[in-house]
Amino acid sequence: MKSPAPPTVRDKQREETREQILRAVARQLDNGQMDDLSFAEVAKDAGVGERTVYRYFPTKEALLGAFWSWMQAQAVATPERPRQARSLPRIREAIAATRDTHRPMRILLATDAWEPQVNGVVRTLTRVTAELRAMGHTVEVVSPDQFKTFPLPTYAEIKVAIGVYEPVQERFKAFEPEAIHIATEGPIGLAARRICVEWKLPFTTSYHTRFPEYVSARLPLPLAAGYAYMKWFHKPSGRLMVATPTMRDELTGHGFRNISSWSRGVDTEAFHPRGPSDPDVFEGLARPVFLYVGRVAVEKNIEAFLGLDLPGTKVVVGPGPQLEELKAKYPTTVFVGSKSGEELSAHYACADVFVFPSLTDTFGLVILEAMASGTPVAAYPAPGPIDIIPGSGAGALAASATEGLREACLDCLKLDRKQVRAFAEKFSWRACAEDFVRNLQPYPEPEKTRFWRRLRRLARVRRRRPEAA
Repeated sequence: MKSPAPPTVRDKQREETREQILRAVARQLDNGQMDDLSFAEVAKDAGVGERTVYRYFPTKEALLGAFWSWMQAQAVATPERPRQARSLPRIREAIAATRDTHRPMRILLATDAWEPQVNGVVRTLTRVTAELRAMGHTVEVVSPDQFKTFPLPTYAEIKVAIGVYEPVQERFKAFEPEAIHIATEGPIGLAARRICVEWKLPFTTSYHTRFPEYVSARLPLPLAAGYAYMKWFHKPSGRLMVATPTMRDELTGHGFRNISSWSRGVDTEAFHPRGPSDPDVFEGLARPVFLYVGRVAVEKNIEAFLGLDLPGTKVVVGPGPQLEELKAKYPTTVFVGSKSGEELSAHYACADVFVFPSLTDTFGLVILEAMASGTPVAAYPAPGPIDIIPGSGAGALAASATEGLREACLDCLKLDRKQVRAFAEKFSWRACAEDFVRNLQPYPEPEKTRFWRRLRRLARVRRRRPEAA
């Protein structure tokens, strides 16, 4: 197999021009609203002609889709050390709107994150989809595996869909959804959002990943640029679903509105404590075992864990772009690569403490998976852990976002593993799915029927015109 030809000078110039344009978009978003974004101003800021911008990005949706992909690529590139997260106050729970969670609906889910990706967002969406179908709902998933894709630069495991607008439009027409949820802000999410806005269809969105913080920590770009994009994307949404009160508080502070709680769940059958006859996957390692499970990437702040002076052994489970670097830097840490199914469950159950050092997650599903396995969790007081751990008896928080993680790890060794498991049993995927349905904005019955009837009639008229010609 031939290796790909090295990039030519012309290729490099094209990539530099493209990056100039996307950086100009970021600066424009920092200075104004998304709705005010113009190709002329972007071209002027980038130092190129307006025609050049149109040659690279023929529509505003193409420009914003590229900006999102570029922002995501920067989020997983190797950066400087992440900035210290500021502490966030918690706010009271919002009153959930009344919804009939038992009436079957036709629900369309548009997402740029789906299998074979392995992360908390994908696990949440796949499990909720399965629960919705078990509850009698019909769910249509629009995901990257249904389109042509290209691998995200610096992170090939993530595939970005291309050429999605017209196919997604056809999926809407064929499925005739009663409720629409857009789970991500990427190309598929952008296409679904555009359709909903143009056709005046109500829809909901969810906030899973803190890309503005990721990008701002890695590039000389202001936090406001990322949030300008995110606010523009979620503004027309009937409800913006978030996993925790702390996350809701943070987004409220950034000017988001219509925010509702959407709980998370855990499979307490798949993740369970180690039985008396179960083998110890860490046999031969010095105890106690402190475990991390997740993507091995800089945004996960793993070095804050690996650099701790702890007794016993540190174990890391998971793949990612920072894996080889950390293996070389921390030779006494055991890196076991990706695990799934029973193997993953056994790693959770055989560990003494699970360590969650991230400051930038919106929840941290692995926290519940560890707790369901009876393993207590040590974490920083960031969104997710600060909402789950205090008062649970299932873990310990560090004193601040930069200090005290070692003490929290050692405190976890004193906790009752049976109490840890009992706390996790309060979370279920069925309750998570019911929360999701309550938050949906289904089209009112009479309006829904008339809308799809008009759309079908319009499609027939369009088909007849070429025949008549």
